[in-house]
Amino acid sequence: MNKLKKDTLTQNIFRILLAIFMIYAGFSHLTFNRIDFQAQVPDWVPLSKDLVVILSGIVEMILGLGLAFWKNERTRLGWALALFFVLIFPGNIAQYLEDKDAFGALDSDRARLIRLFFQPVLIAWALWSSGAWKSWRANKTKN
Repeated sequence: MNKLKKDTLTQNIFRILLAIFMIYAGFSHLTFNRIDFQAQVPDWVPLSKDLVVILSGIVEMILGLGLAFWKNERTRLGWALALFFVLIFPGNIAQYLEDKDAFGALDSDRARLIRLFFQPVLIAWALWSSGAWKSWRANKTKN
């Protein structure tokens, strides 16, 4: 019945940028930023910090590739990426509370605090650029 309007060019550009960012971040988890990412894994996580970094890097690469190339699942991938950003947020909070430096730039309480405010931006970016938010609103209006 009510078909959703096609994603805008702006949404597509931002979706591809987010996908590239996620693929790059995932690759960096597995290679040159591996130790820095371990600083974000809270001590209370009952797994090896290195394993968490490796697994999260793989998940980031899969989500990024899916967001870029799997058109039929784009909405679900947007929700999955938003959920991923929610799930890793405690690590960012722990990094702030425990004064753990990382990436050269996160070397002060101020820098780590500012970073916390970017997580909701990433969540919104994932939902908007994938069309997940628009799809959810359309389904809510239908019912």
